[in-house]
This record gives sequence, structure tokens and C-alpha cells, in this order.
Amino acid sequence: MSRTPRESSIKPAVRPPSPLPSVGEVAYLEVVTVNATGAFLAWGQPKDLLLPFGEQRFRPDVGKRVLVMIYADQQGRPVASQRLDRFIVDAAEGLVAGDEVSLVVEDRTDLGVKAVVNHRFWGLLYHDDLPRAPRRGQRLTGYVKRVRDDGRLDLSLLPPGEAKLDVVGEAVLKALRESGGYLALADKSPAAEIKTRLGVSKSAFKQAIGRLYKRRLITIEEGGIRLVPGAHRGE
Repeated sequence: MSRTPRESSIKPAVRPPSPLPSVGEVAYLEVVTVNATGAFLAWGQPKDLLLPFGEQRFRPDVGKRVLVMIYADQQGRPVASQRLDRFIVDAAEGLVAGDEVSLVVEDRTDLGVKAVVNHRFWGLLYHDDLPRAPRRGQRLTGYVKRVRDDGRLDLSLLPPGEAKLDVVGEAVLKALRESGGYLALADKSPAAEIKTRLGVSKSAFKQAIGRLYKRRLITIEEGGIRLVPGAHRGE
């Protein structure tokens, strides 16, 4: 019996509401006024933030949001710039694989999603590692997957090592509970089907269900996996 694909169980870890944006940070802000001086952005302060014409990549409309870097001008006043490449660099420093980082989504590319890392560096989330494409300006918690030889960052939304498998395992248990205790996914299931249902790679899925089986939380059958009665909390 065919099943309608469901929304992936693993969701990007959205960061909790953060403090108001400040100088030195990238933020996705709403345009509230456009006049002869430039555009003005709401940023939670009594005085709106100026986005000068010279710092605009395009003429923004009132009510739209723009991704900007907040910086101090020569007079020390906070202003905004859409020209992120003036502030964000490709080669990261001080980061290693496995580090937890803050991300602000910038735009999609052919390979994946480009993001600002810790308000300082560019990084890339590959399509294959994403359960779904995050939105422009979305703030996420991510991890450094790899630091390339040129210093560029490959990113992941899942933690490295066993912590990743714990996250995947919890997603499998959640999907099992929502499906009445049985999930028609197994070792031989197509990778695309696993990705659609759970938002993870086939390799991560197989490792995670192996760990759950050893903990006697699931049984593995020919065509799927089944939750062991009483294993309601993944304990």
C-alpha cells in the first residue's frame, strides 16, 4: 500500500528568540520608510536604522525585509549595509570540525544554502544535508562539518559523531510513535524515501536504527521497523 510522503521528522534547529540585533551582527530587518536619505529599518530601537543608498544592492520596498550587516559609520553611528561581502569573509579562522556555530541563512546556490557563520564567515549547507530548504534570514544553530584547505566552511544542522545518531534516533522514535508503532523503512529502503520521510541520509538512518535495536527499543523486520511495546520515551 503506497504512503503519502510526510514532512521530514528532523527539523532545522531554530535558535530561540535572540536579543535585539546590534553592531557587528547580520540581521533580517523590515523596511519601514524609504525617503531621499535612504531606507530605514526596524531593529527594536526607538530610532530606526538607516540603510544608505550607497549600501543598498537594490531599492527596497516598505514592508519587505532585507538582510544586512549592522556596522558603525565614521561618526560611530549604527547603520546598515546590504553589501555583506564587505564584512563577511570566505576563509574562516578559529573554527574546527564539530564546533557549534550560529547561522543566518543568506541565499540558495546550486550546491546548497549559503549562510553567515557567527556573523563573520561564509559557509555552505549542502542540499543533501538539508531536510528542507531554510528561509532567507532564518537563524539556525549549526555545526562545522569540515574546514576546507582554503578555509571555507562546510556546515551541517546535525551535531557530529554519536550526538548526530542520537538526534536521528529520536526522530525515528518520534516517527514510529506517530505511525502507530510501525514504520515501513528498513535497510533496503531507497535513500530518497528515507530522506523524504525523516530528512536524513540512509547511512545515518541505518546506524541510528542499529543503536536503537541494541538498546531494545525497536525490532527490525523485513520491510520496516517496529517500536518495542513500552519503549515510549527512547529510554
